[in-house]
Amino acid sequence: MIVDLMLLILGFALLIKGSDILVDGASNVAQKFNIPTIIIGLTIVAIGTSMPELMVSVTSAVEGHSDISLGNIIGSNISNLFLILGLCSIIKPLIFKRQTRVIENPFTIFVTVLLFLLCINGGNNTITKIEGVILLTICVIFIIYNIIMAKKGNEFDKEILLDESNESMLKATIKIILGIVALKFGGDFVVNGASSLAGRIGITEKMISLTIVAFSTSLPELITSITATRKGQVDMAIGNIVGSQIFNILLIIGVSSVLHPITYSPSYNIDFIVLIIGTILFALFPYIGKKDEMTRKNGIIFLIIYIIYMINMVITKV
Repeated sequence: MIVDLMLLILGFALLIKGSDILVDGASNVAQKFNIPTIIIGLTIVAIGTSMPELMVSVTSAVEGHSDISLGNIIGSNISNLFLILGLCSIIKPLIFKRQTRVIENPFTIFVTVLLFLLCINGGNNTITKIEGVILLTICVIFIIYNIIMAKKGNEFDKEILLDESNESMLKATIKIILGIVALKFGGDFVVNGASSLAGRIGITEKMISLTIVAFSTSLPELITSITATRKGQVDMAIGNIVGSQIFNILLIIGVSSVLHPITYSPSYNIDFIVLIIGTILFALFPYIGKKDEMTRKNGIIFLIIYIIYMINMVITKV
């Protein structure tokens, strides 16, 4: 018990420091190359903060724990959407750039619905290796798209950060690497400690994956996005979450199912519906209420939905 608590504390410390270093490093890289922070958030930061989910889901899939492998991603995306974006918009209203409204948000809806269709798969309830390859192929296309947009100076959004940093490129790169490493190990420590503690209580793998594991692996996104929002890097906060949503599905489920087919439990249907509805609602925020903005009221609504969802999980003991 004491060892588990120590792992949790160490994990939290690494996550907090790692996210701070990663945001600083990524911001400085964006300044040096005149790259919009939304692109940095959608790629480097998103992949870096998705490392815990990747490690947990891949390991779970290989060891035959499909509930943890898939539940981790569904739960993490629900946490990213309702909890993290909710909190960020309460701290500071989130302004949507045109690229996010026109491309990233609709694409996130597409990949989320696609994953659900692959899961039910005509009643087969299995994500096969071939379907995993399809997800990875789409992931590569998404990465190439971001690279092309960055090289074009992002025709959807010409606003970039002015290079006001005196930090060298080497130091900024080292910060990004150290940040990702700290997030990776921090996520591992938190997940291992939390899972061990949960195991002593005797709850199902699905509940562990959707709650404790999902929340734990979402901590990098939570801390990174809140840190970015407080520092005024709203684009990075949004890009980090939207990018993480996409990479969690395409990269992590893709890699996991290629290594070992993932068996889907229909008991996740309700959780998937909650995720899909939330993703659609988030995409609609720029067009309802205040134009191009996720307001504090929107954030409060998302946070309330998340709390109700978690309470329901505990009550039903799925």
